[in-house]
Amino acid sequence: MTPEWAYGKTTIKPDLIRKTAREMAKAAPAVIVHPGRHVTWYGDDTQRIRAVAILNALLGSWGARGGFYMKETAHLPHETTPPFPTPKRTWRDAYPGQFKLASLALSSGICDATIPSSNRSCSFKAWIVYGTNLPLTLPNMDNTLNAISHLDFMVAIDTMPMEVTGYADVVLPECTYLERYDLIRTSPHREPYIALRMPAVEPKYDSKPGWWIAKQLAEKMGLGDYFPYDDITELLDWQLKEVGSSLEEMQKIGVKKLERTSGPLYFSKGENIEFNTPSGKIELYSNELAGEGFDPMPVFTKHPEPPQGFYRLIYGRAPMHTFSRTANNANLIDLKKENNVWINPKVAKLWDLKTGQYVWLKNQDGVISTYPIKVRITERIRWDSVYMVHGFGHSKKELTRAYGRGANDTEMITKVMMDPIMGGTGMRGNFITFLTEKPEEVES
Repeated sequence: MTPEWAYGKTTIKPDLIRKTAREMAKAAPAVIVHPGRHVTWYGDDTQRIRAVAILNALLGSWGARGGFYMKETAHLPHETTPPFPTPKRTWRDAYPGQFKLASLALSSGICDATIPSSNRSCSFKAWIVYGTNLPLTLPNMDNTLNAISHLDFMVAIDTMPMEVTGYADVVLPECTYLERYDLIRTSPHREPYIALRMPAVEPKYDSKPGWWIAKQLAEKMGLGDYFPYDDITELLDWQLKEVGSSLEEMQKIGVKKLERTSGPLYFSKGENIEFNTPSGKIELYSNELAGEGFDPMPVFTKHPEPPQGFYRLIYGRAPMHTFSRTANNANLIDLKKENNVWINPKVAKLWDLKTGQYVWLKNQDGVISTYPIKVRITERIRWDSVYMVHGFGHSKKELTRAYGRGANDTEMITKVMMDPIMGGTGMRGNFITFLTEKPEEVES
């Protein structure tokens, strides 16, 4: 497609598109087109991210200095345990014949596989929800609550009285990360490393570490052989000694770099490279996708546009908060106590909105935000969109600092566009408008 065609879709001027492309080509292969962290947008996300990967391939970025280096992960030994049994039912039973290429469980799939239906043979009866505030996390809140209502039993493990704990039959209070040991961190990087998370203080009240909760439950169920240690420090010390360290050393230094063993950071000129694909090469055309009936090359998909008077809802994160988990933290609330809605000046003028003014949000399905949100007028958002930070608008009064502060973006996400290839939930096809006066209370 031409830059002129793209201008009609993106409003980015053709000359700027050409200039950008030439700057990238001039710098290649020291170029990275980064896909971002949150990559499920419009339900065509497999192909959209493939397009990003293909662009990097065309620029020669893979394995080139200034491009993508070859990361390496430290490998720790695992304790000897019995083999894990194969589950009789999984989330895939909710989607027979679909999402064959998906490698991870679909959160929406677990909900769908819980709601009884004559179209599937799977209906989960119990959940253990670990550290995930489902009502503020999963899109289409009504579907999540519908699934929960069909459960026979639900356990919630959390550090705070989040909304999800109100639906649980049993709440198991976990201590915070500052009060517990966790497994060794070994994320891939330029150099492999190991990092220890250790307690700074003793756990408060009756809260316990997650490993202790899991071990106690396993022993009660006769599955104690899966936890062949009395305390997690025994496991950590054994693993660390196997890679030339110890728990005592890591308690002093916290992080330790290890030597690379997988080879150089970058490919050598003329090196015979093998990628993790059926052909061993970079594949712009995917026979695997074609074999499943999907486009072997990315094809443009038209996305839904906002109706008159509505604006696309874009959501994101604040650097001082971890999703909705820290909105009640006294120290972090000092940095950000509520979210606001970013509105382009042109739109603000049209609606006669002022910075700091409170408004309620109403989405395309008529759902109105429970709590108001402050307006922020800024050029940093397009005229056809608004932006808000996720994790606010808590409705649990036990969250005394976070209760009622800001708006809950998940509440506004009632439309989900599932990627037909891997089942990811595209949530950016939701649109909102503004209510400048408090809506009348609706009886439930």
